[in-house]
This record gives sequence, C-alpha cells and structure tokens, in this order.
Amino acid sequence: MQTNFSPEQLKSPDIQRANEILRACVHCGFCTATCPTYQVLGDELDSPRGRIYLIKDMLENQRKPDEKMVKHVDRCLSCLACMTTCPSGVHYMHLVDHARAYIEQHHKRSLSDRVLRWTLAKIIPYPMRFRVALLLAKIGKPFAFMVPDARLKAMLAMAPKHIPPVSRHDQPQSFVPKAPAKKRVALMTGCAQKALNTDINDATIRLLTRLGCEVVVPKGAGCCGALTHHMGKVDESHSAAARNIKAWVAEMDGDGLDAIVINTSGCGTTIKDYGHMFRNDALAEDAKRVSNVAMDISELLTTLELPELADQNMTVAYHAACSLQHGQQVKTAPKDLLRKAGFTVVEPADSHLCCGSAGTYNLLQPEISAQLKERKVRTLEAKSPDVIAAGNIGCMMQIGSATDVPIVHTVELLDWATGGPKPAAMTGEVGAKSGQPVPILS
Repeated sequence: MQTNFSPEQLKSPDIQRANEILRACVHCGFCTATCPTYQVLGDELDSPRGRIYLIKDMLENQRKPDEKMVKHVDRCLSCLACMTTCPSGVHYMHLVDHARAYIEQHHKRSLSDRVLRWTLAKIIPYPMRFRVALLLAKIGKPFAFMVPDARLKAMLAMAPKHIPPVSRHDQPQSFVPKAPAKKRVALMTGCAQKALNTDINDATIRLLTRLGCEVVVPKGAGCCGALTHHMGKVDESHSAAARNIKAWVAEMDGDGLDAIVINTSGCGTTIKDYGHMFRNDALAEDAKRVSNVAMDISELLTTLELPELADQNMTVAYHAACSLQHGQQVKTAPKDLLRKAGFTVVEPADSHLCCGSAGTYNLLQPEISAQLKERKVRTLEAKSPDVIAAGNIGCMMQIGSATDVPIVHTVELLDWATGGPKPAAMTGEVGAKSGQPVPILS
C-alpha cells in the first residue's frame, strides 16, 4: 500500500511503525475471510482491510476522528485472526492499537461512553473493586429487564452465580517444588481472574510445583494493562505494565527466573508485546527482558516432564482463545498436553473465530458479541463434549454463560489428571478447595 506521510510526521516513532505496517498491506482481502465482525455485519469497513483504509486516511491527514471512524474501529475485536491469515505479515495489532490511542486523544465520546469506559478502566483491573462491582451486579441482575442500555444489561449479566472467596495464594509469596527443582518461575496472577475464578491460579501452582517448579508471586505485580491498552488509554496501560516490569525484573535480578508464566492468554499477548510498547521508554531494555521470558502456561508445560496418562474416558472440546492462537501463535501445545493426559480432544467448526468476549468487547458491543457467542456455543455443543476447556478467563465466562456443559481452564484438567482435585465446575462444588500448595516464603 502506498503511503504519503510527510517527513515531519515520520519523526514520530508511532507514525513510523504505522507506515511500515500500511506499506506491507497489498489489499488482497484474505483477512476478510477470517474476520468475525465482517462475517457478522458484512460491511467492508468492519473488516481489517476496511479499517486499514480508514486508519491510513485518519493518520496521514491528521484528521479528527469522526463518528464513522470511531464506530468501525470500536467494532474491531482485536482477535487478530487477520494476522494469522495475512500472507504479507501485516502487523494489524500495532496499527489498531495506535488508532485507538489516537482516537482516545483526539475524539470526544458521548457522556455515556466516557462514563462507561472510565468505569470499566477503574474497576476491572482492581480485584477488590471488581469483586464489589460483581456483588452489586449480582444484586441488580433480576432487574436487568428494566435497564434500557444494552451495555449496562451486559454488565449485569456478567455477574457469576458464585463469587469465590479471596485466595491467599494470589498474595506475594513463593511455593516450594514437590519434585526435584527444575525451574523458578513467576506467576502472573492477573486482576479480573482473581475475582472471577480463583481455582485457575491454585491449579497452576499445584501443577507446576508437582512438576518441579518453584512458583513465585512477586510483590508489586498486578494488572498487565491490556484492558486500558485496548481502550487507547496509554498512560494508564503503561503505568500498570511498568509496575509489572519492575516487579519481575527485581526477581530476575534477585534469585532469577526461568519464565514468567501466564494462564490468562489475553494478558499473555500484551505482556509479550511489552518490548514494543516500551521501545522508546527508559524501561525499554527491562521490558524486552520481560517479554523474552513470558510464556503461556501451556508453553511452559511442554518443557516439563508431564506424564503420559491412560485414557480418561472423557471428551474435551478445546476452545482456542484468539489471544492464544492468533495473538501468541500457540496452537497445538494445549491440545497436545490434554491428549497426553489421557483426554479425547475435539475442536469445534470454525475454531479460528472469536467467541465474542475479547476483553471488554462483550460489555461495549453486546449485540455483536452475543451473535458470536451463540455461534461459538453451537459449534462447541455440536461435538457433544463432557467438558469444554479454554485458556482464557474471558472466553470461559462468555461461553459458560450460554451452555450447561462445564467449562474449565486447560490447566485445571491437567492438574486433576496428575493428582489434583476435580475442577469445581465439573462437580458443582463451586469454590471447593483441596490439595492446596504450601508457601515457603511470605
């Protein structure tokens, strides 16, 4: 694609990057075949190629974003299926992230939009605030029919039936390996996940210590910044990311880390991009170090000696989270691990398509999200699974809200197969705890 940025514009590192990305695009349209919003809406401007044209025009001409531009960029899920499909290697993620930051800086949204986005940014990344919000949503859920705004209805619908108690294992500490020590890893405990489902981190710690890892929850680490990053709130997202970088580098420079392990794939995609996010910052080198050792839990487990187990006589429908299969290009590891653990793994039709969760997308674009959820649940249930497995809490909440098939994190099944408790979602004993790891430092 030909671009016409001025020499003055190209002095900006962000415009330089946008120029590189735009020039890589050859207008082939392969991306339209795998774009969920294009499939749902049928509008060229709701495809990656259409959005690229809009973003190019906006950036080149330094236009103030209008409602049309904002609408089509807002409708993007950032599922990144287009990047998997693109034969030219167009790095759409960096381009749309830049567009969102530009819109946030140059466009004044309606009051309701501003209030909603501010609320999400000030609540979800903070586990205790989020817990209180979930409790209030749970109380208000029966009255959702009285709420006129579909986005507020979606927020009420998000409230789970059960809000788990705070897990002490999410606090800064270290867990001793129960087998000969192989690795020392830091666990990214997340933010929303700590409020919605504490079993995932607990299962991760049990499994890793069982396989010979010392697991550290570093002091000072918290939200990865993904939520505000995808809203274009650069200062907030970089502030959250910087806290993590400093906390993890302190561990790396102390007793050392073999990996930073992440069991929420939406966080993983952002953390692995810290090197780019901070490329012009004083933390550039530290950010690179962090990105270089960041691993999804499934990636780390492939480097450990997970035992090959007998047939579990259980069919698992594996849902590939977009942030894992497209954002991180981790596609086979989770399925291979589940098969090695004795599970029969099946995949739904169109497994490359998003479930519609996409961070806060299901709250900001509930109509489109609902259509994608319905299709995803239909294709999963068509496989008649005993359980659904996924690697991202957002996907689990989204899919779980529309099916009676139990949905659990991949690591919960692997933990169960190797000696841990049966996942609570499969027993009905929500919040049940057993076989807890033992901390050695606090």
